[in-house]
Amino acid sequence: MAPRKPPKSPKVNTGKPGRPAGSRNSGSRAGSRTASDRGSESSGGRSGGRTSTRGVVRRTGGGAPNRDGRPRTAPAAKGLGGEQIEGRQAVRELLIGQKRKVKEIWMAADIDPAPILDDIEQIADAARVPILEVPRRKLEETARSEAPQGIIAFAQPLEEASFADMLKTHHGVAPFLVAVDGVTDPGNLGALLRCCDGAGVTGVVLPKHRAVHVTPTVAKSSAGAVEHVPMTLVSGLPTAIQQMRDKGIWVVGLDDSSRDTLFDIGKLATDGICIVLGAEGAGLSRLVKERCDTIVGIPMLGQVSSLNVSAAAALATYEVTRVRMASRA
Repeated sequence: MAPRKPPKSPKVNTGKPGRPAGSRNSGSRAGSRTASDRGSESSGGRSGGRTSTRGVVRRTGGGAPNRDGRPRTAPAAKGLGGEQIEGRQAVRELLIGQKRKVKEIWMAADIDPAPILDDIEQIADAARVPILEVPRRKLEETARSEAPQGIIAFAQPLEEASFADMLKTHHGVAPFLVAVDGVTDPGNLGALLRCCDGAGVTGVVLPKHRAVHVTPTVAKSSAGAVEHVPMTLVSGLPTAIQQMRDKGIWVVGLDDSSRDTLFDIGKLATDGICIVLGAEGAGLSRLVKERCDTIVGIPMLGQVSSLNVSAAAALATYEVTRVRMASRA
């Protein structure tokens, strides 16, 4: 189902004092309100005890359901995705990033007060993004992650970064890329993107096929990093790796079978570099492994044979950052 369309521009109420500015007439998409709804508005009250006098639009009910009665949800994305964002931090970063249009935000009517919700309301108000109160059951039925935290945003899809542009040096910073080979778990990809944002990765390369893209769970797990880390989709990762090498970028694959360790990459990290991470269990595919310049492993000194891919990403990306920072000192 397509993402919800933004409502028409609200009509500012200049009538009774105490009624929140920006309240809409009953002819808007959510349908006519009852007298009790209007009474709740006029007192500035909110279900669950929250009050607000800001110009953020709030109405119980949200958008219309499908013809079969089920609530509307975002469609399966053909590109990066990201049309439906869930979780408080993810929604906040979506608004702060200002990189794509946010159509509207749903907030559970019984949500408890919290400072981050006040931040979201203030930023949404400044950006003229409507916030609609909906019953919690409806919100949770629409959610596609396990814990939406009482809030969902509907936005335009994430825009892909240019792969060719990722291979260039910008402002004196050599490319610092991460390529993901066959990672299908959304929680892992989200945590990986969060690491990439923290370590200063300049771009993430994702395969178009047989890999997860930006789902609501990915966005929530990334804590909003999907709004800040440039990402691109490639038809074939082996071909993309060859293009990186042709541009002088070192391609370093992570694989437990290697005798060389992550801490041996040394000065490679100061040049353009791409760290390639494989899925848990399967690891790097044969063609990807063959195209890498070198393969390194993470020393495992205990009884467990490998790390979660997001933990491996944290170690690998921060090792590159450590070397680069030391070389500038």
